[in-house]
Amino acid sequence: MVEPQIRMLVVFYSRTGSVEALAVAAGEAARAAGAEVRLRRAREVASDEDMAKVEGWREEADRQNALYPEPTHEDAEWADAILFGTPSYFGAPATELKNFLDRLGPQWKRGTLSGKVGGAFAAASWPHGGSEVVTLALYAPMAHLGMVILPTGYTDEAMLEAGSPYGASTIVGAKKGKPRQEDLNAARHQGRHTVAIARALVVADEMPSRTKAKTS
Repeated sequence: MVEPQIRMLVVFYSRTGSVEALAVAAGEAARAAGAEVRLRRAREVASDEDMAKVEGWREEADRQNALYPEPTHEDAEWADAILFGTPSYFGAPATELKNFLDRLGPQWKRGTLSGKVGGAFAAASWPHGGSEVVTLALYAPMAHLGMVILPTGYTDEAMLEAGSPYGASTIVGAKKGKPRQEDLNAARHQGRHTVAIARALVVADEMPSRTKAKTS
């Protein structure tokens, strides 16, 4: 039996590049596991005036936006699995990512994301900066959308060295440093693990969007 190719969407917001690095690591591991992957960056909602007040914000946004398209409703419906990535701002997800989620009302109404596998990863400046809280906060909209929420648990040794049982994460410090290799390994495991579970659901005909497409 030929295994189905899994479609994964990694949608994230990253201001300094740390969440981007986790997203790229998860996406690369998912591709290595046989998935087709789309990396998408949520766009700024702040004004140019506000962005200009933070050194490097505009330049970093322009760099990332040139690399990653803006996420769309079509991306979400296309995917079998979706990973959401965000920095922690006062213990809450970035407004930019939340804006994308808030606009999934049509998909919620039609149930088109029901049964898709969902997970989350995060970054924070400090060890108690809210990365776990933010990851758990993203579970709520996934539940409303009917997604199958997939925490990483301790399903790989990588999760004993970094991240949390809820999802990959990184602590970047005051200078917004790059994620450690341990953090990237946790993100890679999350990408692989998500693909494996999504594939199992598709093979078992338990992915409603795939089953509907086969019978329509």
